[in-house]
Amino acid sequence: MTGSARPRGIVLVSGGMDSLVLAAFATRESDIALLHVNYGQLTESRELSCFNAIADHLKVRDRLVADIGYLKAIGGSALTDRSVPVPEADLHRAGVPSTYVPFRNAHFVCIAASWAEVTGAKTIYIGAVMADSSGYPDCRPEFYDAMNEAIRRGTKEDSGITVRAPFVRLKKKDLVLMGKSLGVPFERSWSCYRDGEKACGRCDSCALRLRAFAEAGVPDPLEYQDRP
Repeated sequence: MTGSARPRGIVLVSGGMDSLVLAAFATRESDIALLHVNYGQLTESRELSCFNAIADHLKVRDRLVADIGYLKAIGGSALTDRSVPVPEADLHRAGVPSTYVPFRNAHFVCIAASWAEVTGAKTIYIGAVMADSSGYPDCRPEFYDAMNEAIRRGTKEDSGITVRAPFVRLKKKDLVLMGKSLGVPFERSWSCYRDGEKACGRCDSCALRLRAFAEAGVPDPLEYQDRP
């Protein structure tokens, strides 16, 4: 922007490949702050480490880590309840899988909206991808339309805060190609639903990531325990 400071944006960064590419993408149009949420997920420490590595790579100092461990207490997901096994990959599975964390993205967006209202940020970026989301209902465009209406009605009249999900109608392979063009360090991201020294290669998230890199014709630098 000529003659004025660039707009401020808040990027939700899980530490996964989608949010890595999103953060790099958002730097082209906003001065960004990064938000990470710990919610009692199995891979909490790994994701937090990747979040900080991504922030360091992008040289973003303005970062916030929020803790909403009550989602683990609520349970209902294989990502937060160790008694519920993480299912083996099945990209043709019908319905919502057990890895869905009930209404999780709404909690994330609400935290970002609160931070945005305090700091004057106008845009909240989230890296939801509907086509490759394992059927999660909070990754659909209409969900973000509804969240924008809630933010409009629930914040100060001049807040001007909007949620953007710029990748929601893309394919994951598109994000791989975009990330390659932006020079992002894919090796600093973590997609696996399981916590281990290497990604398992057997959960839905690993399968989606591996398929995306294969379709894009780009080598995935992440190490896998099992790789099809």
